[in-house]
Amino acid sequence: MRKPSLRVQGESTIKLGTPKSSFFFKKKKYHCKKNKKMANPATKKKIAVASIASILLVAAVVGTVVGLTWKKGGGGGGGGDGGGVSATTRAVTQLCSPTDFKETCEQSLAGAKSSDPKELIKLAFEVAIKNITDVIKNSELIKKAAKDESTKGALDVCKEVLEDAIDDLKRSADKIGQFDINKVDSYVEDVITWLSATVTYQETCIDAFENTTGDTGEKMKTLLKTARELSINGLAIVEEFKNILPSLQLGSSRRLLSEDEIETMNVEYDPTDYPPGTPPGWQAGKRNLLAATPASLKHFAVVAQDGSAPFKTISAAVATLPKNNPTNETRVIYIKAGVYKENVVIPKIHHVMLIGDGPLKTRISGRLNFADGTKTFHTATLAVSGEDFTMKDIGVENTAGPEKHQAVALRVSGDKAVIYNCHIDGYQDTLYAHNYRHFYRDCLISGTVDFVFGDALAVFQNCRFIVRKPGAGQKCMVTAQGREHRRVNSAIIIHNGTIEAEPAFVNTKPALEAYLGRPWKEFSRTIIMQSRIDGFIHPDGWAPWQGTMYLNSLYYGEYQNRGDGSNMAKRVKWGGIQKITPKIAQSFTPGAMFRGEGSDKWVTITGVPYYPDMMKM
Repeated sequence: MRKPSLRVQGESTIKLGTPKSSFFFKKKKYHCKKNKKMANPATKKKIAVASIASILLVAAVVGTVVGLTWKKGGGGGGGGDGGGVSATTRAVTQLCSPTDFKETCEQSLAGAKSSDPKELIKLAFEVAIKNITDVIKNSELIKKAAKDESTKGALDVCKEVLEDAIDDLKRSADKIGQFDINKVDSYVEDVITWLSATVTYQETCIDAFENTTGDTGEKMKTLLKTARELSINGLAIVEEFKNILPSLQLGSSRRLLSEDEIETMNVEYDPTDYPPGTPPGWQAGKRNLLAATPASLKHFAVVAQDGSAPFKTISAAVATLPKNNPTNETRVIYIKAGVYKENVVIPKIHHVMLIGDGPLKTRISGRLNFADGTKTFHTATLAVSGEDFTMKDIGVENTAGPEKHQAVALRVSGDKAVIYNCHIDGYQDTLYAHNYRHFYRDCLISGTVDFVFGDALAVFQNCRFIVRKPGAGQKCMVTAQGREHRRVNSAIIIHNGTIEAEPAFVNTKPALEAYLGRPWKEFSRTIIMQSRIDGFIHPDGWAPWQGTMYLNSLYYGEYQNRGDGSNMAKRVKWGGIQKITPKIAQSFTPGAMFRGEGSDKWVTITGVPYYPDMMKM
C-alpha cells in the first residue's frame, strides 16, 4: 500500500508514514532533510511555517497522519470531485487505522462526503456528541420509569457528567479552528486532556450505578458503548498525530512555545520574580495570587459567620459569581475563620479563588455519604467544576466517619486546579481528584480507604498523607487511581511527600494494615518518588482490588524514596510493577507532565512554590 502524502504548493511534498519517515521541502534555496541541521534555526523555522502551516492547520489536534489525502499517479490530492467516493473511503480508512475500535470509527464516518480530514474530524465529533446527547435523552426516560431511588440518583449523576463530556468534545473541535503553528505540540496535549476527561465522565456515569437494583446500569453501559469507543478512538488519532511531530522537525514543545513563556526547569519558582513593570498580586489577573495574603487581595466577596461581612455562607457568595468572565479576572472569595457546615458547589465558572485564614481556622465541613443514600460523586463537601480554580489556607472535611463508607471532602472536576496549603480530611474517598490537571502543594490529606482517588493527572508536591484508624475489618489504602484506558493521560504522582500514620492507627493492637494503593481501574497509574514512607506500610507495598484483576495492566512505580516503609525488597511482583529508571522518573516530574498551551505556566503564574524537576536529594 502506498504511503499517504500531502501536496502543498508547487513541488512541495511531504511524505508521511511512520514517525521516523523522512521528509523534504523542495525549494529554490533550501533542501531540508531529516537529521540534517540548517545553519540558521530561525530560517529553518520560517521554512517550516511557510511550508507546512496549512498541513498542520488541517490535520492538527485530532488529525492522524497529517496527510490523509493520497498521492495519485499525476500527483494530485484526493479531496476534490475527481477523487469521488474512493478517495473518501481511503481517507476514512486511513483516519481510523490507528484506532482501537476501527469498525466503530468507520461506521461513524459512513456518511462522509469528503476526504478532507478537517471535515472528517468534524463529523467524528458530531457523531460522538449526538450519541451522548441521545444517551442523556434516554436516561431521562429511564429515570421516569425507575422505582429505585438509588437508580434515580445514578441517572442524575449521568446527566451532569455527560453534559460535561459534550462540552469537552465541543472545545476539542474548537481547538482545531484556533490552531497555532507555534503551539502545535501543546495544542495536542490539551486535546488529549479533554478527550481523556470525556472517557472519565462516561466511566463516572457507569460507576454511579454501584449497588443499584435492576439492569439499568447494564443498559447505560450499552448505551454508552459507542460514545466511549469514539472517545478512545479520538485519543488514538491525537496520539498518532503527536507521534508524527518529531519527523516534522519542528523541535520540542519547549522550543515551540512563544518567547515569553516562563522557563522554570531546574529551579524552584520564585513568586516575586515577575517582569519589570508587571504589577504583582491580583492586579496582574492571576499572577502571584497564592503568594498573597487576604489583606493584599482584591476581594470579589467576603464571608464571615459573625455577620461582619456581606455573606454568612460560602454558598451565598458563590451564587453571586458572574457566569461570564471575558477578562479572565480571578474572582477572589475570602472566607474568614470559622467552621462552615455546608456543602459548597462551584459550578463551571472559571478563575475562582478561595482563600482562608489558615487550614485549621477556616474549615468547610460536611457529612454527606454513600451509606445514607448519596452517590459518591455528590457527597463532596466542596465540589469544584470550574477551570483555573485556586485555593489557599482552607481546611475541607467530611466527618461522616469510616462506617459510612464513601464520603468525599473535596472533589475537583476542573482543569488546571492549584491547591496550596490546604487540609483535606476524611475517611474513605477523602479527595476525589476526578479528572483534568491538578497541582497540590504543601497540603495535608488524611483518610482510611482509597483516600486519594480519581482519574486526574494529579501531582502532589511536598504534601503529607496521613493514614487514620479505619473501621472494623478495613484495610487502609492511600491511593486508588482510576485510569480506565491505556490512552488516558491520568496519574497520581506523589513527589517529595510523606506517607505517615496518626497515633491511633499505629497504637492499635493487633497491628492494622496499610498499603500505598490499589488499582481501582484496569490501567491504574501511580508513581511515588523522592518521598518518605514510614514503616507502618505493609512490606507488599500495594494491594489488589479483587483477586488478580488489573495486576498486569496497572502501572505502579517507586523511585528514590526513603523511610522504613520504602524498602522494595518484599514488594509484590505483579506484571504491572515498574522498575523506574532516572529517565522514567524525570518523565513523571510536573514540568514534564504538565504540557499543553502555556505548558506549566498555569501553575507558576499563581505564585505557588513549585519545583518542576527532580528534587536535589
